[in-house]
Amino acid sequence: MVNGVLDSIHVHPLKAARGHAPRETLVEPWGLRGDRRWMLVDEAGKVVTQRPHPCMALAAAELLPGGGIRLSAPGREPLTVPVPEAARTILVEIWRDKVDAVPADSAAHAWFSDYLDADVRLVHLDDPARRRPIDPEYAQPGETVSFADGYPLLLTTLSSLDALNSLIAQGDHADEGPLPMNRFRPNVVVRGTAPWAEDDWSRIAIGDVTFRVAKMCGRCVVTTTDQATAERGKEPLRTLARHRRFGDQLVFGQNLVPESDGTIRVGDAVEILG
Repeated sequence: MVNGVLDSIHVHPLKAARGHAPRETLVEPWGLRGDRRWMLVDEAGKVVTQRPHPCMALAAAELLPGGGIRLSAPGREPLTVPVPEAARTILVEIWRDKVDAVPADSAAHAWFSDYLDADVRLVHLDDPARRRPIDPEYAQPGETVSFADGYPLLLTTLSSLDALNSLIAQGDHADEGPLPMNRFRPNVVVRGTAPWAEDDWSRIAIGDVTFRVAKMCGRCVVTTTDQATAERGKEPLRTLARHRRFGDQLVFGQNLVPESDGTIRVGDAVEILG
């Protein structure tokens, strides 16, 4: 039974930076091809995101053939960063996970350190098949993830965004809405479903690729960051706190784990399998 349509695909080569929206892409076991294989870390090796540096929203990383990236940001000359040789890895920390990663060259470190006015390094995930297991509470043995927050893909739906924007319009910060989908930085966006229908999904297919729905996605302050200006407001967290609180998390979207490889394309049917 077809329950929706894949409306858009989003790949973010560098965690926390602007990505791009291809018409089709390959699903790999750890996520969409090229998605979040690069990450910034601070001098202690801990992940750097839009949380302390909202201006990362204005930096873009274009995925290049072979896995390298081309960096651009306001006031900066673009920089092409090749995939570094995996001769040396360093231990980096992303939330509760410690992961071996390969540092990029010094030019990339300098480019981003100058842009953020902070001492940061750019690192690459060379071997996603074995570097970072998914939380075993929600994973099968051997399942891994890129530098995404915790799961290979994030799914959102247009109907749920419409419902959320309607709630924002009724609240104390109505002037901040309606919010665009890029506030939530999803990988796949589905249209044609009922609002919040994804709460009840456990398994889906997009085209010929099947996915397990692992858990709801808890949201953070990044969702309050305008991805076009880097300015912060109160929404959607104020409204999610009133209407979409599940335990200690404010929820929008679902985390997915691929059950098979394959290519997904904008316009593919989305089938709810369970």
